[in-house]
Amino acid sequence: MQKLGLALAATLALSAPAQAETLKMATIAPSLGAAISMATFANIVTKNVDGIEIEVAAGGAATLHMMEVGRGNLDMSMTSPVVYNLMSGGKAMYAKQADAPELAKNVNLLMWYPYGAYHFAVRADSDIQTLDDIEGASVFLGPQGGGAFNAAKGWVASTTGLVAGEDYEAIKANWQTGYQAFLDGKIDVYVNGCLDPCGQFIQFTETEDVRFIAPEDHTGEAVDKFLGKFRYYAEVPAGVYEGQKNDGPVMSFDTAVGIAVRADMDEDTVYQVTKAFWDNIDQVTSEAPWAKALNLEFAASKRGLAELHPGAARYYREVGVLK
Repeated sequence: MQKLGLALAATLALSAPAQAETLKMATIAPSLGAAISMATFANIVTKNVDGIEIEVAAGGAATLHMMEVGRGNLDMSMTSPVVYNLMSGGKAMYAKQADAPELAKNVNLLMWYPYGAYHFAVRADSDIQTLDDIEGASVFLGPQGGGAFNAAKGWVASTTGLVAGEDYEAIKANWQTGYQAFLDGKIDVYVNGCLDPCGQFIQFTETEDVRFIAPEDHTGEAVDKFLGKFRYYAEVPAGVYEGQKNDGPVMSFDTAVGIAVRADMDEDTVYQVTKAFWDNIDQVTSEAPWAKALNLEFAASKRGLAELHPGAARYYREVGVLK
């Protein structure tokens, strides 16, 4: 009887389906374009790779999520060339994080993708006509200390000379609270980088008209320094949203963001995940216009100090976009 029981247990063990490996991914607020891109990535991988499931937790700042990837508490998070470089050097928001440079060594890259042009939005009937007019206004630039906040603040300063906290009020809030304040008419300007059409502006223009604003002059030495190697000019096109009141395109800037992954994650796992996403990207491009901005060459490009994970690099070599 004991032998029969052992044999039955062995048979059940062999016939039971293998438990899926769960990878933990953190994104910024779920309504934001970059978070939607990452959630889409997770859904495609989970659907098309047997034995791997990506669990997504939305909310918080990517700058903190990257530290948790380095510690091994997360498997994936959002990153950017600028933020990764700062983490590696222990600078800016990482200046007081003594372990940041060491933790950065356990953070690799899976792919880059465009963050989307930064949209500086006002209500259509606002007296604010250009970015130079925000002196004395209340502005949500993103959660303070985050990469988006620093980028938006830098664009304003380099193009207009206006300083956050001195010339205009930089609202302290998370993404959800900042957007809600704009919806409720409690702040003058709301800033969000996203690939058009953006869900938040689709929602906003269901009941209100919106206008996107640009600086009077977007050139000069200060702007060139701000853009550096990792940011670039980008336009917000006219006519994207039903209630958009712009006569033509509005000049702004864009940057790359990416999916960071633990450097010590198994190479085959990262290869399967990367391959599954790109081999099945057609599942979303027809339904999500923003997804058409994703491409392999951009994904595998060298931007800053971040290194591709060997598993991701293997896939990009297979498809010919990496030597």
